[in-house]
Amino acid sequence: MFDFEKYRGKMPDLLLEALQRYVMEHCHTGSFLHSVLTNNLLMAVSHGDDDSLASLREIIRLLVNEVPSECWGTESKVKEWLKPK
Repeated sequence: MFDFEKYRGKMPDLLLEALQRYVMEHCHTGSFLHSVLTNNLLMAVSHGDDDSLASLREIIRLLVNEVPSECWGTESKVKEWLKPK
């Protein structure tokens, strides 16, 4: 199981919960997280608010350490992850 709780307090709860829904339920995220998930730094910085951008390092740590590589890293991986199962 994925340990999202150890990241609580290291990023806004809304971001953590959106990432958890994305991984566990294959739900769409907002534009900032989508940009992070697809490895689009330019768009992430363009769409992120101050709190989100301040959390970027922890979001990346969460992805690398807790999230299957099949669901992030490229646009095609994210698109495939979001397809109805």
